Amino acid sequence: MSKRNSLFIISGFFWCCTEVFDCLSLSAVIAGKVFCVHGGLSPSIQTLDQIRTIDRKQEVPHDGPMCDLLWSDPEDSVGWGVSPRGAGYLFGSDVVKAFCETNGVDLICRAHQLVMEGYKWHFNETVLTVWSAPNYCYRCGNVAAILELDEQLNKDFTIFEAAPQENRGAPAKKPQPDYFL
Repeated sequence: MSKRNSLFIISGFFWCCTEVFDCLSLSAVIAGKVFCVHGGLSPSIQTLDQIRTIDRKQEVPHDGPMCDLLWSDPEDSVGWGVSPRGAGYLFGSDVVKAFCETNGVDLICRAHQLVMEGYKWHFNETVLTVWSAPNYCYRCGNVAAILELDEQLNKDFTIFEAAPQENRGAPAKKPQPDYFL
């Protein structure tokens, strides 16, 4: 297979992946009590119904509610803050409390931030970050976690390490930019 044909196949596969991504839900609610989202909260969204009105079948915009749900992070503060990522917001414990009370949820479960121990609780266990990429970018040395909830929403964490180098493919040739960390 020629290099040109390989690039065509790879770009076609990438396009298919982005099309599928554009159809994935922005969030989910488990048993009416656990709000799951990639990043966090948005100052434009107070209710779950507002999330349901977002047109998901589009590229992620550079700002606005969809962007915020994917890029926002919890911060040990109150209120909203500017995110150093350049997208989304930092949100404090008071924001979480108001969102949870308004929507009748007990927990916001998210990912999106490297956690060396695989998972991390925030704000008196009302926000949980679960990180499932061990040894992120082949250099962070972190473990990863998976959260399993049973029918009563009891939590069980599975912690795992990266596979040994001999059991996986070679890392990328060029280093990852720091903004992925």
